[in-house]
Amino acid sequence: MELFNYFRSSASYRVRIALALKGLDYDYRSVHLAKNEQFNASYAEASISKLVPLLRDGDALVSQSMAIIEYLDETHPKPPLLPADALGRAQVRAMAQDIACEIHPLNNLRVLRYLSKELGVDEDNKNRWYRHWVEQGLAVVEQRLNHSAGQFCFGDTPGLADCVLVPQIFNAQRFDCRLDHVPGVMRVFANCMALDAFAKTQPSACPDAE
Repeated sequence: MELFNYFRSSASYRVRIALALKGLDYDYRSVHLAKNEQFNASYAEASISKLVPLLRDGDALVSQSMAIIEYLDETHPKPPLLPADALGRAQVRAMAQDIACEIHPLNNLRVLRYLSKELGVDEDNKNRWYRHWVEQGLAVVEQRLNHSAGQFCFGDTPGLADCVLVPQIFNAQRFDCRLDHVPGVMRVFANCMALDAFAKTQPSACPDAE
């Protein structure tokens, strides 16, 4: 397998964690978003959305981090990243989507670039925008954790929701977001980072880290 990704991309980090939790080997392919390498013809031909991550598994190409993680879970079911029961799977997906669909899209690189370059938003207000959506979104996750958390987001085994939560905390810390209002989130984050699957795939550990 090959994973086309960028060290600072939280969506890419999600997939790196999932691969590590499952013990799967892959070739790391860097696509440097800040240098616009996602628009290079060779990559744009493979990735219709011109986004990362992109997984190549043999002749198959799978895009979008959530789809990639579920693909990995279905093709390599041990250890599972989703519960066995339908309600449990729905609850895990709901928490993951609280982050992947409600927080992350408002704060990814192309959105921040549009705010700055097209709408003329200055740096301070752009960062206020970022912090608002992250802090508000994580407060929702904190409420969910009150009903589900053990050591990790759902019980005592890391899964899909943890794969999505940890990269968002890295982003929050990078942009100096307030995190004292989400102690449960930060407890789960600390438990995750004690595991190699999370620590050894973090942005600073990537081959293209700057």
